[in-house]
Amino acid sequence: MAKIRLTKNELKKQKDDLARFNRYLPTLQLKKQQLQIEIRKVEAVQRERRREQEQVVEELMRWVDVFGEELDLERLVEVESFRTGTGNIAGIEIPLFLGLDFAETEYDLFRLPLWVDRALERLRDILRLEAELKVLDEQVRLLARELRVTTQRVNLFEKVKIPEARANIRRIRIYLGDQQTAAVVRGKIAKRKLVRTA
Repeated sequence: MAKIRLTKNELKKQKDDLARFNRYLPTLQLKKQQLQIEIRKVEAVQRERRREQEQVVEELMRWVDVFGEELDLERLVEVESFRTGTGNIAGIEIPLFLGLDFAETEYDLFRLPLWVDRALERLRDILRLEAELKVLDEQVRLLARELRVTTQRVNLFEKVKIPEARANIRRIRIYLGDQQTAAVVRGKIAKRKLVRTA
């Protein structure tokens, strides 16, 4: 605990600090709740996207033997652009997944098997889901970091600053009350001495 001056000015400063802490604490608590809710929402979307990804992979595994043919499907699925934007949650800038654009690749429909169109579509879906999951992971990371900082601030206010200010106010009031009582007693003693001498 820092050394405080036992004066009326210090008492006013401590009261102002306590009022300020009590005014900011609800805002921080609300921000903490909002961040927790947003993290849960993003995690729910992540679980859904992972389920979708598993379904697509499972569907591909059903006809994995067909992929045994010597075909270079990777050259047919070329990512042209990875589009992201920014959003704002509780004052934090987070990335948003806007889409994944693929280059139009030409291939000979007569030389390649019929299943290639479906396989390319599924590969694009997998890549799109992977890209979205990366953005969602980054969102969770940023929100979790901000939640940790906000939780530290809430704890600082609740467990340190507010109790410290209250204790300082109490201590200063007791000291000033004792000083006032002592002044009154000294005044009465001085008056009694004056009356006795007069």
